[in-house]
Amino acid sequence: MPSSGRVPPGGMIHPQRQAADVSRRQRWTHRLVTSARDAHARATTRFPVITHLLDRMVSVNIFDSATRLAAQCFLTAVPLLFVVGAYAPPAVRQQLITSVRTVFGITGAANAQLVQALTPTTGNLRQATGVVGGLMVLLSATAMSRAMQRLCKRAWEIPRAGTRIAPWRWLAWLVLWLGALLVQGPMRDGFGVGAWLGIPVTLVGLTGLWWWTQHLLLGGLIGWKPLLPGAVITAVALTALTVTARLYLPRALNHALAEYGSLGSVFIMLSWLIVVCVAVAISISAGAVAAQQPTLARRLGSPPPLRDRAATAHA
Repeated sequence: MPSSGRVPPGGMIHPQRQAADVSRRQRWTHRLVTSARDAHARATTRFPVITHLLDRMVSVNIFDSATRLAAQCFLTAVPLLFVVGAYAPPAVRQQLITSVRTVFGITGAANAQLVQALTPTTGNLRQATGVVGGLMVLLSATAMSRAMQRLCKRAWEIPRAGTRIAPWRWLAWLVLWLGALLVQGPMRDGFGVGAWLGIPVTLVGLTGLWWWTQHLLLGGLIGWKPLLPGAVITAVALTALTVTARLYLPRALNHALAEYGSLGSVFIMLSWLIVVCVAVAISISAGAVAAQQPTLARRLGSPPPLRDRAATAHA
């Protein structure tokens, strides 16, 4: 039999050689798996926080969760704009326009489209929307609440089974965020004082908002104290992204509108939402990991991570 491994005349491979090849591949696979496990064990010993964070991000499936959340945010925001434009009082509509313009720094054509969407000149929008349509939009908007809830549960490794959370929390979260959006304009402007006060006020406000968000959507399964690190990290990340948004979004939106029309602005906003949701997913996961480290866990009363719970159960 030739030793080159080529198929002999007749196209048949000797069964012994085929078995030897399979055995060789299995040995190599076993060695690779063993080496990967050993490397992971060494990294866990030397860099426990980093490896714990990476493991948590893999379990949360950061980019998949963030993409779904961004899609739900977009699909919720657009219909809600029409509902607000149809039914909200003029003062509320004007405040929403001011807040969105302040947060994103929208100018030019993008600002004109925002004003047009929220200040209809006739009653046709209300007739087209209808009361039933408005209610359906609000109910379907809870899909965004459920997506955020799943993200928080994955970040804290809460199992799906036996953890039912009351649906009213989804609507409560939406109402909270609508209210928060209305006051974003005055907060970012420091209530007329300026950005030097607006940035700290925004940071404190977002910390409280994300602190309450996690507690509400997790149904109180995690105490208040362990949720604080994630709220602070998320608030810092989103405050930094807001500053970046004012530098990037106005120019990008106006350019996309000029080149591609409304579809261009859809692409820009969805891309930006994905970036924001990735930052949220990473921040909440990092906060959960930080709160479960031994030093902070003792002070905050955090629940142990899943790997520690599994080790205790097997012991």
